[in-house]
Amino acid sequence: MKLSCLQENLAKALNIVGRAVAPRTATLPVLTHILLASDNGRLRVSATNLELGVNCWIGAKVEDEGAITLPARTLTELVSLLPSDRIDLELNNRTQAVRVHCSKTDTNIKGIDAQEFPIVPIFDPEGAIYVHADVLRKLIAKTVFAAATDESRPMLTGVLIRMNENRITLFASDGFRLSVCSGQLAQPITEPRQVLVPAKTLAEVGRIVGDQQVPVAIAITPARGQILFHLENIDVVSQLIDQKFPEVEALIPKKYETLTVLNTADLLKACKQASIFARDASDVVRVRITPSEAGEGSTVDIAARADEKGDNMNELEASCTGVPIEIGFNVKFLIDVLSVIETPQVSLSTVTPKSPGLFKGLGDESFQHIVMPINLPKS
Repeated sequence: MKLSCLQENLAKALNIVGRAVAPRTATLPVLTHILLASDNGRLRVSATNLELGVNCWIGAKVEDEGAITLPARTLTELVSLLPSDRIDLELNNRTQAVRVHCSKTDTNIKGIDAQEFPIVPIFDPEGAIYVHADVLRKLIAKTVFAAATDESRPMLTGVLIRMNENRITLFASDGFRLSVCSGQLAQPITEPRQVLVPAKTLAEVGRIVGDQQVPVAIAITPARGQILFHLENIDVVSQLIDQKFPEVEALIPKKYETLTVLNTADLLKACKQASIFARDASDVVRVRITPSEAGEGSTVDIAARADEKGDNMNELEASCTGVPIEIGFNVKFLIDVLSVIETPQVSLSTVTPKSPGLFKGLGDESFQHIVMPINLPKS
């Protein structure tokens, strides 16, 4: 292998694939390496930890074809410190070492034969499903944070993707909250599809998609239990979670006793203030909703108390209909959902202090978020 590329392009590619590199404690040493391979006049940079794999292609001037894997940390740190100039890469097949030459810097890095590197699948357009990049960004941002991080219930560490006709809907839940967000596919499909994708994978896709304008292609390989997201010059491949996602739609309240509309920014600020005190009291925040007879001029109190630190209370103006209610929530969950709601106003639908609260961006029917209540201590 002998080729040249730009330092900034290689550095960017290494950053993109870097999160798919296995930790140094991996049983297979090659998983801690990054594959560099010539590919039809370009350089393919790949990494995988066997659960997540990323391919990234950059422009290159290829003189001799070839491939090698180099230690990810060594290569990434070196390239990041090289001057913004052309990098020449030349593989010595006998020693399996690569000479990295840039400006006045010469380095030799020992690698592992590319034949030992696991195959990271490459996109096949047959049967692919297309979704607009901005739609996918929104779907991921509004759901992935609600997935569980605790591996004791693996199905909750995933995000359910359901595709039917011209709609795509994502569901994520950690057992205490539920995010549901839907959007339109770029092209309708004839056969409904449903897969459970690790939340970590979707978080990476959301990070990588950036400002991409062209639609993202999604390819599912049931036989291999994998999903592939095809972006501009990047493929993200992941194992699917082979478990059944809970029937969560029944949790979405169909009615309410109290409907409250508040300014999103004001409520988020009040919750952030309350969290200063709530973090010393199991993150519990008290939400007291007091409707007025006319609806307008109603108030919502957001309060938190810590015995050793003190207390905080914010009174917010709101538009409310229904009955008064006092309900407890985990303030971190409120901050999470309010941070992704894009509309100026947010609605909160409640039934009883022991029933979940339903949050929506006012005027945005594509997103629903449920937060389970917390039993409040007697005041």
